[in-house]
Amino acid sequence: MGLNLNDKKAVVEEVSAKVATAQTIVVAEYRGIQVAHLTKLRAAARAQGVYLRVLKNTLARRSVEGTQFASLADSMTGPLIYSISDDAVAAAKVINDFAKTNDKLVVKAGNYAGKQLDVAGVTALASIPSREVLIAQLLGVMQAPVSGFARVLAAVAAQKGEGAAAPAAEATEA
Repeated sequence: MGLNLNDKKAVVEEVSAKVATAQTIVVAEYRGIQVAHLTKLRAAARAQGVYLRVLKNTLARRSVEGTQFASLADSMTGPLIYSISDDAVAAAKVINDFAKTNDKLVVKAGNYAGKQLDVAGVTALASIPSREVLIAQLLGVMQAPVSGFARVLAAVAAQKGEGAAAPAAEATEA
């Protein structure tokens, strides 16, 4: 049964609110996927903080109209599932990871910060480490000189400690 006008407005309003804060939208065709597999995809999306929804394409077009994602409207044909995230790579990563295990999910297009992405672009975006991993790597790089300096100081202190202990040991032997 179709949606009435008020329901359609509510859907457009809900999706528009998600799009307003989003950095990335990925669109994929889901034709032929079993419900159990879609449920797993939705669970993976929820775990990553990704808004995942099957929408009527006309409602999706209205939701992205006038935003940085308006260029996606040309790709909105067929049975599509929309992956929207505030994190730059989460939407692409969730869809791409699921598509690796289920060949019936076909990535059609994506948009990152207003830039249209093809299938290769979505795959490249999905291969970027998550924000948390990048922050951890940055902190490791920033911490390396400090920890190296601390090791050198500890080695120098150990050498001086051994050097001062040696004359004291000789004095006790005599």
